[in-house]
Amino acid sequence: MEEVEPRLKELLFPSIADIAVLSVDVNIEIVRVEAQCTTVGAACPGCGAWSTGVHSSYLRFPADAPSAGRRVVLQLRVRRFRCRNTMCARRTFVEQIPGLTGRYGQRTERLRSTLAAVGLALAGRAGARLASVLGASVSRSTVLRLVDALPEPEVPTPRVVGVDEYATQKGRHYGTVLVDVETRRPIDLLPDREASSLAAWLGQRPGVEIVCRDRAPFFAEGAAAGAPQAVQVADLWHLWHNLSEAAERSVAQHRRCLRVLTPAASQPEPEPETVPAPGPSASPWPTGHRFADRTRARHAAVHALLEAGHSCAPSSGSSG
Repeated sequence: MEEVEPRLKELLFPSIADIAVLSVDVNIEIVRVEAQCTTVGAACPGCGAWSTGVHSSYLRFPADAPSAGRRVVLQLRVRRFRCRNTMCARRTFVEQIPGLTGRYGQRTERLRSTLAAVGLALAGRAGARLASVLGASVSRSTVLRLVDALPEPEVPTPRVVGVDEYATQKGRHYGTVLVDVETRRPIDLLPDREASSLAAWLGQRPGVEIVCRDRAPFFAEGAAAGAPQAVQVADLWHLWHNLSEAAERSVAQHRRCLRVLTPAASQPEPEPETVPAPGPSASPWPTGHRFADRTRARHAAVHALLEAGHSCAPSSGSSG
């Protein structure tokens, strides 16, 4: 048995020091591991003073990462120590095992990090379903709560920042979204689209070299005030969007000029007002109807252009 216990510790807690496995109870659904900390004392979380005076002890039952599809529960005996520092507000404190337990935690740190990773990848409902398959049954609310408790990741100062607006209530309330153009990842959200908010955000990040934005004047003012060293450029989507709007306006203004380029369609001869016999080839529009006449005229113009050698396919159009 003396040879088995170190092997159990290496198997169950390979990266955690100062813990001893006392016993393991396995049944068809659950694995119970009895363990305890082996350190002589602990440091007070309030003042950091080391203490070896044990006040009391009790059992904790944190859930651990599942093993072979079975739930794993630790029966962990923890000690409560007396803080010897008279200036400290704490009189007693409970020892924590680094990498395994946390204050008021119902799960071990490795199970918590596993569920948080599942939640980041799949969100609530899908993450809860996958966790149940893995052997750690949790609700979707718990998965989202674990994701929400994660610390904000450290984001380095981007070199190229994309600035655009987003709507929290369309037509009434807008904010500003900031994106790292090189990595295509969102960086931050500002609650409004004022020039002062953007200038303050850029002023805290002097490493920005290029600001990619639309033509909004408040973004131009904010970028110039917050990052005067940065080059302001227009992003590709707004370039194409502005170009398409300009082309549409130009075509709409010169529609009459374009009509003279199409050959005049022959006017259809008036036909006697007879009701056509019902059949699969009968036109739904009667002869002389303005919509029907316009459709027939356009049909004739299209076929006249085809006979003249024009193509229906859009031209690739090289400028020059």
